[in-house]
Amino acid sequence: MNLPGTTFRGMAISPARLGMMVMLLAMFLFVANDAMGKWLVSTYSVGQVLLVRSAVALLILAPFLWRVGIGPILRVQRPLLQVARVVFSTAEVFCFYWAVSYLPLADVMTYWLAAPIYVAALSPFLLGERVGLLRWTAIGLGFVGVLVALTPSGEVHPFAIVVSVVGTLAFALMVLTGRSLRGTPDTVLVFFQILGALAAGLVLAPVGWAVPTGADLLLLGTLGVVAMLGHICVNRAVKLADAAMVAPFQYTLLPWAVLMGWMFFGDLPTATMLAGAAIIVVSGLVIYAAETRGRALVPQPDLGSDVRSRQD
Repeated sequence: MNLPGTTFRGMAISPARLGMMVMLLAMFLFVANDAMGKWLVSTYSVGQVLLVRSAVALLILAPFLWRVGIGPILRVQRPLLQVARVVFSTAEVFCFYWAVSYLPLADVMTYWLAAPIYVAALSPFLLGERVGLLRWTAIGLGFVGVLVALTPSGEVHPFAIVVSVVGTLAFALMVLTGRSLRGTPDTVLVFFQILGALAAGLVLAPVGWAVPTGADLLLLGTLGVVAMLGHICVNRAVKLADAAMVAPFQYTLLPWAVLMGWMFFGDLPTATMLAGAAIIVVSGLVIYAAETRGRALVPQPDLGSDVRSRQD
């Protein structure tokens, strides 16, 4: 890559190393965003949280939409697939916030880290992608990890686990539909995604509405700000460094989630959950390594990075 390096306190930092640092920052921002969301849904309904954070995120996105122009939004490609992606993304974010209101943050994050396994398993059937023996083996290993992580204890809410699985599947389907919509600008995809969450918030917010305090209103708005900053960092990271170098850093979500869950909510993951999480992480890394090797063997057009994060 021909991007110039950066100097910090007299030390030259290569673009690749800077990209990895920015990706680490993005993962921290996402977990901080999720921890704030967990704190807020203990007082406010999921619909109310969706409404305020989506409205603020839309305001932040407005200047970028202005640069893109109204044309790409009006001339949307494959509208039915776009609608399906919005439905999946809205269901995913709703399920996430609902799940963290009942389960420890690290547990829910572990379930969501299994999404690449679902993507790899479904891609041959929905996208016609070829999956070799190594990837199928890693997929099988990943499902074992999911089963281990899903083993409920006496303190776990079974319905919340079901909601988590549904949300993770919705996230995987959102990623798969996103791969089919690579011709659509990222800003337009994010716009429709936020718009879907905003619409869901408008419908659901009146149920159980609570008047927020000034501090809580600021936190609700901060959700949208922090999430957008996280996405900006991800986009910058994959421009500074190859996706193969920065994508594995998405698994730093888990230690951050464990730390913040313990610091702010007094949650500690069980040994079973940690074992399942370890299996899922190993499986995900193997799947990503196999995909990266496959792309290296076959010339690919520049379609952007496949690094995906929760778009909330």
